[in-house]
Amino acid sequence: MLAQCPKGSVRCIGFGFFVLAILGFTSLWFGARPISPAVIWQALTHFDPQNSEHLLIRYLRLPRALLAIVTGTALGCAGVIIQTLTRNPLADPGLLGINAGATLAIVFAIAFFNITNVVSYMWFGIAGAGIISIIVFMIGGLSGDNPIRIVLAGSALTIVLLSLTQLVILNSDSDVFDRFRHWVTGSLEGRGFDVLIPVSILILIGITLALMAGRMLDVAVLGLDTGRALGISPHALTGLSTLIIVILAGAAAAAAGPIGFVGLTAPHFARAFVGSVHRLLLPWAMLFSAILVLTADILGRIIGNPGEISVGIMTALIGGPFFVLLVKRWQGERV
Repeated sequence: MLAQCPKGSVRCIGFGFFVLAILGFTSLWFGARPISPAVIWQALTHFDPQNSEHLLIRYLRLPRALLAIVTGTALGCAGVIIQTLTRNPLADPGLLGINAGATLAIVFAIAFFNITNVVSYMWFGIAGAGIISIIVFMIGGLSGDNPIRIVLAGSALTIVLLSLTQLVILNSDSDVFDRFRHWVTGSLEGRGFDVLIPVSILILIGITLALMAGRMLDVAVLGLDTGRALGISPHALTGLSTLIIVILAGAAAAAAGPIGFVGLTAPHFARAFVGSVHRLLLPWAMLFSAILVLTADILGRIIGNPGEISVGIMTALIGGPFFVLLVKRWQGERV
């Protein structure tokens, strides 16, 4: 397939969107109660508010499928930027502590402010992600030749943040744990348009900024010293990139919980198709990541039927082995 797909091919991009559309329709189809394709089409084109299946499609399964696409897109875009910025193929927003920062902030929101609305979670999650990202980059730095320092700083802070999260949960009412456990595994269940719309707006802003920063990111691949020689301010590049990552990863984590490995795997698949030019890499990574999250959500409902397996667990099962293979390959190249 890779050999048959020219770089930037409109046909291949069209095929990717076709696959995404098929998966989207499949997401509307499968669930605790399968609904026939004919009824799905009627619910989308001739909605009947008196029909329970139409209501299920319109207000539960449709926003869920769209949220899977939106959060996947955000994670793929954030993954490309964090790997470019750190010049580290193993970098992922989850590995850098951003998810852990969002998690701790949301636990505080539940335990101390009695927040129950997922939309409110989003703002706490973004604040937590922003604070931890600043700390990670201050500790890890970007001036050295070893970008693994960023990952080590994020990993160390992740351990601390998860410990604090557990401390808060253990000293809170059981109701706090019940609300938190549905979020922490990474779930799209029960998310409606009240979550989808504000999250989509925020993620759209982040993606727009990422696409505008494409040329700066191309220079960042060569290193910050080279970028400085070409007139790119390292501080501006780092600041803008960090802001984009916080918006995208923070919004995705707040809306759907921490979904791991998507931001790690999708950029590598995209590079296999279009190389490292960001005006092509970013859209392709977003497409691959949207397909990955939507596929994981569908498989979780099929395998776990009549219940479901959280999408965060499914992406870990898919991305975990890929991460191990990537580490071995990277170590082999460095020897």
